[in-house]
Amino acid sequence: MPELPEVRVVSKFLNSTVKGSTIKDIDVRYKKMIDEETKRKLIGQKINKIDTHGKYLIFDLTDYDLISHLRMEGKYYIRTAKEFDKHDHIIFYLDDKVLVYNDVRKFGTFDLRKKELTYKTKPLNKLASEPFTIDEKEFYENIKKRNVPLKTLLLNQEVIAGIGNIYADEILFLAKLHPFKLGSKTTFKEAKEIIKYSKDVLTRAILKGGTTIYSFKSDGNVGYFAQDLQVHHRYNEPCLVCGTLIDKEKIGGRTSYYCKVCQRK
Repeated sequence: MPELPEVRVVSKFLNSTVKGSTIKDIDVRYKKMIDEETKRKLIGQKINKIDTHGKYLIFDLTDYDLISHLRMEGKYYIRTAKEFDKHDHIIFYLDDKVLVYNDVRKFGTFDLRKKELTYKTKPLNKLASEPFTIDEKEFYENIKKRNVPLKTLLLNQEVIAGIGNIYADEILFLAKLHPFKLGSKTTFKEAKEIIKYSKDVLTRAILKGGTTIYSFKSDGNVGYFAQDLQVHHRYNEPCLVCGTLIDKEKIGGRTSYYCKVCQRK
């Protein structure tokens, strides 16, 4: 699933290609994504810009905000009217170009909200702040009262927004914290280290275009942060710091990669 860096990369692509364009018409080929009323409201709207929050894209329109979540394999492309793919489910006809939403698994979502309700209703109303803006003390107090593994807490978008499985492994490795360590056992210093390395990892991933593990790409451009991964997907390979073979375990149904020497329990 695309995480904060990938969503930022997509946002940059969209701002460079469709910002300022007006939606002239929409072809909805998978009706569960956008209903007729939403389609009617979108036609004629100008795309002022594309913002992000966590893993969500937010199309700032004339009268509304269109909130888009890519889920597992959602992608945006610029196409000509004759290039459509069988997985192009939403086709936005703009002034001078065609923007399509492509999604092999059809898991992506679109939510249209009046601007004043964007952050007061689902899906954004319960999201925490991103690592770049979150208050360290507030983050610490939030995890301190939870007897839940740190890995699980980092994946909880109501605790901190934008971090997924890949980056959580990398952040905990750099912070030298075991993924099974409980939030309730975490010190304020360790909480600050989590925020510090969250900013570091996510910033570097954004600069490298995200991470390509399975199929993430933005308009055909893949991300290169995969080359910088130190633990994720490196099971039984030597730790780049101490040489110990990287281990993996399931935590809350998600596979976690870590070094049992650098990240002691």
